[in-house]
Amino acid sequence: MMRRRPIARMAVRTTVVAGTAAAVGAHAANRSAAQQEAPAAPPPPPPPPAAAAPDPIGQLTQLAALRDSGALTEAEFETQKARLLG
Repeated sequence: MMRRRPIARMAVRTTVVAGTAAAVGAHAANRSAAQQEAPAAPPPPPPPPAAAAPDPIGQLTQLAALRDSGALTEAEFETQKARLLG
């Protein structure tokens, strides 16, 4: 039986490796092309609408509760009340 030469063995190995690399490269290129053709992501949703102005009566009630608890002085309460009422 005849032995293969080392050069022939290297040529076969190189051919197999090159063929495998070509197949893998083609697969990766096809996948990349498919991803580029995919539709773009939808735009982000619009921001929520700005909150409506708080209820002045509710704010006055909160200020009165803070004044009654001692967190606000009478002068601070009057200043904030004037700011709310306008």
